[in-house]
Amino acid sequence: MSDRAAAARRRRLVWKGLEAAILLGMLFLILFPILWMALTAFKRPVDLFDLTILFTPTLDNFRTIFGAPWNIGRTLLNSTIVAGLTVLISVPASTLAAYAFSRFEMPFKGALFFTILATQFIPAVVVVLPFYLLFRDLGLLDTHLALVVVNLAIVTPFATWMLKGFLDAVPTESEEAALVDGATRLRVILDVVVPMIWPGVVVTAVFCFILTWNEFLFALILTRDDAVTLPVGITRFRTERGDLWELIAAAGILISIPMFLLASVIQRHFVRGMTGGAVK
Repeated sequence: MSDRAAAARRRRLVWKGLEAAILLGMLFLILFPILWMALTAFKRPVDLFDLTILFTPTLDNFRTIFGAPWNIGRTLLNSTIVAGLTVLISVPASTLAAYAFSRFEMPFKGALFFTILATQFIPAVVVVLPFYLLFRDLGLLDTHLALVVVNLAIVTPFATWMLKGFLDAVPTESEEAALVDGATRLRVILDVVVPMIWPGVVVTAVFCFILTWNEFLFALILTRDDAVTLPVGITRFRTERGDLWELIAAAGILISIPMFLLASVIQRHFVRGMTGGAVK
């Protein structure tokens, strides 16, 4: 029995070691590109293709991308405006739509909700030309408004689907009590429902922000100069010397910073929202 117990213990140790190795390997694969981008952002061009991690760091790359002719600060502002407006519009609208789907009965409710979700399966490249022609005829090319409208079409169905999952998990007794007391439906949503699903609202807003912040194709086709966003701005770091990898890495740090800040600020809401909003 002792030999069998020792063998079983050795097998458990081997499996635990294998699991630890796999997890460390996955962690390395995830973090290594981020770490290498961060190192490259502080390298001089002469150190760019040196694989060593020991070098003299410099901030010249960040000063360069904010100066002429790159003016990355302008694209950073454009991305902030577009993402911020998209979240401010899409989350309230999606909350109302999700509430309607969750609480009210209507003809063809399932088919209508499926149609909304089906828009997420359409490749962006299929609809970019109609959007381009529409905004060209309206004189809205290279404007923040055009990008906000396009991103609303992208994130609103997704946000509606997510928030409906949170709402389905919330009991209706509190709402019914407020309605009996004379509250309007809108007041019930604002004062009763939204506080109950607030972690889910935060999670949804973060996902909408990330989707908009990282959107590339529509921003590439629909902008030229005035409304260029940060992902498109990075593609302009190409000269007769080739791709300026140190500047690309510095701009990549700027793209990544909001993601890390959001992850640290809303971590508690994220966990609560994902556990509290599980779809039935």
